[in-house]
Amino acid sequence: MTDREHARRVYDSLRKISPEVGPFLRRVFLTCLEEKELAIYRFVVKLYREGAGYLSRLSDCDYQPLLRAARQLAAEVEHLRGFVRFSIRDGLLGAEIEPKNRVLPLLRGHFCERCHDESFFIYDRTHREALLSSGGISRIVPLDSFEAAPPDEEEAAYRRLWKRFYDTIAIRERENPKLRMTQMPKRYWGTMTEFQTERDTEALPPA
Repeated sequence: MTDREHARRVYDSLRKISPEVGPFLRRVFLTCLEEKELAIYRFVVKLYREGAGYLSRLSDCDYQPLLRAARQLAAEVEHLRGFVRFSIRDGLLGAEIEPKNRVLPLLRGHFCERCHDESFFIYDRTHREALLSSGGISRIVPLDSFEAAPPDEEEAAYRRLWKRFYDTIAIRERENPKLRMTQMPKRYWGTMTEFQTERDTEALPPA
């Protein structure tokens, strides 16, 4: 169990070495780096031993994996700022994502500012947690199970319209699948409206 007072003292001591270390390690902790707790521990031990100069050793065997993981996290967050697709669900905006890293804490500010007049949620299927926002108040909560209801007729119509728009603006003669997968990695397609099947855009049957 975390000793918050002890954690605060450690965090403050790291901040005295460099104000950038604390936020950096917070981001690393959100990554999918294997055994990240041990990796962070090894980094901190070296930082205490060598001081701020250690931060210039970017190729160090205990520092470099953390830098790489933090860069991958930042790239995923940047992708999802543009790739999250909201739908109307029971009167509020909802979206689902399948990230490798725990991105909701870093997406929180962006979407709460962008959708400040809306009640919305973003469900992270990978880590089973959801960002909930309403009335200017937001929280990230664990959510072990979640199954979205099929869209109603209005939502289904909007999904079909978006898919049609996406297909219409495409220039067939300039298709470049490799470039598209570089700019829009395939692992995000499963939660993007423009790549959904016809079944995903079917409306609920009339009551």
